[in-house]
Amino acid sequence: MATGRAAVSASPLEMRAVRAVRSAAPTTVIALGVFAAVRGAGVLVLGLGAWWAGRDPLKVLGRSWDSDWYLRIAAHGYGRTLMWPEATTGTGPVQSDYAFFPLYPTLIRLVSEILPGGMVPAALLVAWVSAAVAALGIYRVGERVIGPRAGLLLVGLWAALPHAVVLTLAYTEALLAAFAAWALYALLRDRWLWAAGLAVLAGLTRPTGLAVAVAVSATALYAIVVRRSRAPEVWLAGLVAPAGWAAYVLAVGAKVSDPFGGYLAVQRGWGSRFDFGVGALRSAERVLTGASVPLATTVTVVLLAMAGLLAVLLVLDRTPLALLAYTAILLVIGFGGAGFFESKPRFLLPAFPLLLPLAAVMAKARPRTAVMVTSVVAGLGYGYGLYLLLIARVPL
Repeated sequence: MATGRAAVSASPLEMRAVRAVRSAAPTTVIALGVFAAVRGAGVLVLGLGAWWAGRDPLKVLGRSWDSDWYLRIAAHGYGRTLMWPEATTGTGPVQSDYAFFPLYPTLIRLVSEILPGGMVPAALLVAWVSAAVAALGIYRVGERVIGPRAGLLLVGLWAALPHAVVLTLAYTEALLAAFAAWALYALLRDRWLWAAGLAVLAGLTRPTGLAVAVAVSATALYAIVVRRSRAPEVWLAGLVAPAGWAAYVLAVGAKVSDPFGGYLAVQRGWGSRFDFGVGALRSAERVLTGASVPLATTVTVVLLAMAGLLAVLLVLDRTPLALLAYTAILLVIGFGGAGFFESKPRFLLPAFPLLLPLAAVMAKARPRTAVMVTSVVAGLGYGYGLYLLLIARVPL
């Protein structure tokens, strides 16, 4: 009996396109689902914990530490300073909001003007959407480098990290990770202008956005010198990539009448400077010698040690140059910079390539084992997030 369906012919090109979409869509949706499940549960745990502690969950998520600075910039622009006077002299370091790069507060302001609710919901919306976009980009990088299954595990591990709670706060790590992941994916596919454009945006997001620009420029230099590329877009990408970061740094320098050293002076007001890792080594020594240190300091030392080990595995595994250059700069800044020691794991949160060796190993295990490991790591991360924000209240 005839079914009554009309026959529809399609060209081979159309059929291949349909098959490509059908094959790509499920894994992309699964990757997003994995991230949403892990981080959504984290938001729920943090919200319940804040409520139990008598604190407003929305304020914990949207006004913790640096979030308040971003919200003030979004609402009033730049120009705010705080001085912390010392008891003996009456003077002290001056903290300026010029330390914070402009793209995130600009997006907060734009979203708040379009949607109701005010600045805090707008800040959280930008951060959460950025985190989801980052997760998709991370999956694409993982899929291309270590395979689809390992790519899914890469997303799950990244979402479950101890400091991944920051991805659901009004912070800039999620936005930087989104630009970085898709810029690296563009480099892996030789999409030079896309990579350069995303590097410019990353450079306007936070200081460590410089790592994305270095990845693009280093990969372009390799293509020119080693692969003998003469394509104009390769040269253009290598030159343009640092423009966003450089533009803001020079603008701050001009504002404080020191074009080349002004931004560094602003950072010194926050206690941030490059000490070649001396401060990190001293903190590690205190932990290893059994000195009385906060839990957050101990965890930071352990995480930095693990990051160093994973970086070695990345090099031995012959990871693509773009990923190595990006991760190396983040590690240099994270290990070598002085300042709030407990914030270092947050600075390394966008360094997702560090998790590639772990994801590759877990992909060879049974699915049940991989899910169990990810779940345990996520559970520990939820507890640590509660500790950081509600108990220790250390600067993130």
